[in-house]
Amino acid sequence: QVQLVESGGGLVQAGDSLRLSCVASGRTFSTMGWFRQAPGKEREFVARMRWSGSSTNYAEFAKGRFTISRDNAKNTVYLQMNSLKPEDTAVYYCAAKITITSEYNYWGQGTQVTVSS
Repeated sequence: QVQLVESGGGLVQAGDSLRLSCVASGRTFSTMGWFRQAPGKEREFVARMRWSGSSTNYAEFAKGRFTISRDNAKNTVYLQMNSLKPEDTAVYYCAAKITITSEYNYWGQGTQVTVSS
């Protein structure tokens, strides 16, 4: 059974940092991604990386503040978020692709990040 389990969300003040974690189990994946959805808005891409190699991509708003990384031994992907802003408030989701060219096949349940001003 495939599972993606996020953790690490919470309530922080503007300027603070958070590190989200996503533990993947049940099969191997080619690509892991982070997405977010704010109230009343569509889900949007945040960052992604391959399970092998060092290829990463970031949304413009994430560049310079967010870092995606992985620990292969722990089957865990992280999203380090620094200099958080109130507009970063959202539910953050971990997602996984089976192949590089596929859509994201699996999604986690999400973890709430709230940034107060």
